[in-house]
Amino acid sequence: MLKHWPPLNALRGFEAAARLGSFHRAAEELHLSQSAISQQIRGLEDSLEQPLFFRQGRSVTLTDAGIDLLETTQSLLRQLASGIRRLDQYRKPNQLIVNTSPAFARHWLVPRLGDFRRQHPQADLWLLTSEEAPDMTAQTLDISIRDDLQAQAHCEHRVLLQDRLYPACHPSVLALPAAERSTLHGEREMDWSQWQVQGGADVGQQREGLNFSEPGQLLDAACQGLGIALVSELLAAPARAQGLLQPLDEAYVRGPRWSWLLHEDSARDPLVMRFCEWLLATLSFEK
Repeated sequence: MLKHWPPLNALRGFEAAARLGSFHRAAEELHLSQSAISQQIRGLEDSLEQPLFFRQGRSVTLTDAGIDLLETTQSLLRQLASGIRRLDQYRKPNQLIVNTSPAFARHWLVPRLGDFRRQHPQADLWLLTSEEAPDMTAQTLDISIRDDLQAQAHCEHRVLLQDRLYPACHPSVLALPAAERSTLHGEREMDWSQWQVQGGADVGQQREGLNFSEPGQLLDAACQGLGIALVSELLAAPARAQGLLQPLDEAYVRGPRWSWLLHEDSARDPLVMRFCEWLLATLSFEK
């Protein structure tokens, strides 16, 4: 038997690095530095007195011992997550935990939460944002609302809205000659390749410009007059209503699908049901 059990953080770091095949990506997922992940894994290897990874430049692969430990660690973390979720019954009454992306939170949900709060003042709502879709079995969440969700075990996956994209900019940019307009580039659907592939007209977009990894930052940059951007109709609606954005073309192309994951343990909770009803009604009203 081990004299000292490995720290849980070290096992989490090992599991992430093994699953992702990269210390760098594991560090990003766990919001740590790459050196912290490396130190955790070196400490784990020292305590076990054997290597767990073959290190090949920036990529890593598991040794036979690492493969064995990965199975054990993932089983342990799943059991721990399940046990933590069972503690939900002891949490504060009227607590509602919602996950979404930073862009959806900033540009759609938060501006409308006052309406939900007026209707349900007793709600103790926690809003947790993340760049990546959550693992609903490993995190204590009632519902996740995002444009990057796939079906998960023990959850209801429901498509809420098919978004559309269109090119837009601040009125001050629209007044400039097309050659003087900077182009703002995003990732995934917000990349201009989506507009071109789906038959969008040339609106003066260039390959060079400013690049944003987060859709909310892209939309903020467009509203501040930094250039032309391909924006989400859903997220850009408030800015367009305020006169901060004007379309460059009347055409639209298909955008992301917004959906929710509703955990089965939360599906019968009255407060969660009221939040779902409010969300559906608000989205339907704004279509």
